[in-house]
Amino acid sequence: MKKLKFYNTLTRKKEDFIPLAPPTVTMYSCGPTVYNYAHIGNLRTYVFMDELRRALKYCGYTTRSVMNITDVGHLMSDGDDGEDKMQSAAKKQNKTPEEIAAFYSDVFFKDLERLNILLPETIAKATDNISEMIAFVQTLCEKGYGYETDDGIYFDISKFDGYGKLSRCNLDDALAGARVAVNTQKRHPADFALWKKAEKNHIMQWQSPWGMGYPGWHIECSTMSKKFLGERFDIHTGGVDHIPIHHENEIAQSEALEGHKVVNVWMHGEFMLVDGGKMSKSLGNVYTIDDLISRGYSPLAFRYFCLNTHYRNKLNFTFDGLNGAMTAYNRLRGIISACETAQNADDATLAQVQKQKAAVVDAVCDDLNFPLALGEMWTMAKLPACREIYDAAVELDKILGLELYKPLPAEKTDDVIPADVRAIAEKRFAARQNKDWATSDALRAELDGLGYSVLDSKTGYELKKK
Repeated sequence: MKKLKFYNTLTRKKEDFIPLAPPTVTMYSCGPTVYNYAHIGNLRTYVFMDELRRALKYCGYTTRSVMNITDVGHLMSDGDDGEDKMQSAAKKQNKTPEEIAAFYSDVFFKDLERLNILLPETIAKATDNISEMIAFVQTLCEKGYGYETDDGIYFDISKFDGYGKLSRCNLDDALAGARVAVNTQKRHPADFALWKKAEKNHIMQWQSPWGMGYPGWHIECSTMSKKFLGERFDIHTGGVDHIPIHHENEIAQSEALEGHKVVNVWMHGEFMLVDGGKMSKSLGNVYTIDDLISRGYSPLAFRYFCLNTHYRNKLNFTFDGLNGAMTAYNRLRGIISACETAQNADDATLAQVQKQKAAVVDAVCDDLNFPLALGEMWTMAKLPACREIYDAAVELDKILGLELYKPLPAEKTDDVIPADVRAIAEKRFAARQNKDWATSDALRAELDGLGYSVLDSKTGYELKKK
């Protein structure tokens, strides 16, 4: 097995990765709350999760990984405020929470498939594990960490000495930064809900020792990781937005229950920006994979775009950047797939291919440095064409997941929209967002002159060659 190094959010340093029980690696990944479409920022996190699992497997480990599906308990804020996201979506769309969960789960898994993201060995739905969550909360109460109020069961963070060690905030900071609690029965404003008592009109509720209710969001991941991975496991992944609340609370619950450290390595993917700023519905810059496809981009070109930035760095999404990534991806894929029918390499070229193949793996093993790995792939692709380049790409794709060895479908060649045409379409879209109708009409005419029609929709547009 090849050695790997990972950056551990808990220790704030890069460490040699040593599994608890090699060759098996146990891993928990925070999954989606299935009340809406996953946007490309969400999906970047799952690309990161897939990079990690692929790297572990390539290096000789067997993964036992779990990802949750949150279909109850995640309130509109990441704390304990507002309505349950599933209930809110169900009301708006006049459907049951089960219908909402089923629909958006199907869309999510379709997006993962299109991005060539391999599924974890276990997918765990929150609603399938309610009894285990109730038992978890009961034990925390018995140990003195949980207490009851009129609206639920809360975790007393003052009882847990290590609270704040992941986000590096101390208890005083947590209390000072907490909002003024609506529930005056909470011992501290920063105490968080383990179990919420349901109002009569709440759609999703279960019988518990505290009456009808539903789980808090944080307890779900602690319970399901314990159920499927045990009281200790190797890696926990998620987005950086989970660090200060969700994952901090997970640590408190899990370690309070077990009486010892539960997770060895915490790994987090950074945010995605859009045009240098925040992704927001109000700004009209929240994009899904379907949006990208409708504009002529392939999902794997987006995956390539993600791999060009290290998972611990912010990724700035622009359509110019995606254009460049798609052009580079298609070119690299074309070069490598053409090597399938090339002659065998001479000794000198073969040695270079082997050197570059090792350099790709070394980059990945050093805290998933995929930007460097892609650079090494390009160095290999620029060597004299030979069958060994193709063979190396087939092997390395077990890590990269880019299908670089596959030729671009010939029947779709005419449908590939040139980068300059897409750039005009994006300028027109921006003009429409700014209600600059004159510029929008002028750019539509320019597209028409180039042989493309544009169909506008609420979420964007679709380009078609006439």
